[in-house]
Amino acid sequence: MTPEAKVKKRIKDILQELQCYSFSPIGGAYSSRGVPDIVGCLNGVFFGIEAKAGKGKTTALQDRELQRIRDAGGIALVVNEENLDSLKSELLEEARKRQWSR
Repeated sequence: MTPEAKVKKRIKDILQELQCYSFSPIGGAYSSRGVPDIVGCLNGVFFGIEAKAGKGKTTALQDRELQRIRDAGGIALVVNEENLDSLKSELLEEARKRQWSR
């Protein structure tokens, strides 16, 4: 398993623990480029997570897509080994800020 695959697996474990709806879009000739590795919904709030390993950096295209998610009111995060442990609390906190009032 590659270092990035390990990060993705841990992210998916955390999302499952939070009972999020999430999936990993499959890239291909007919898919949109730059879409985050994992997208989903937590408490009615859309999120996109780009997983990186080590000193991996996002591309300009990935940055643009993450910003489009933020501009639309969603949560867009870049997660690596260094901030993986704070993902759960950060995602919950950000979802609370953006959640529609009911």
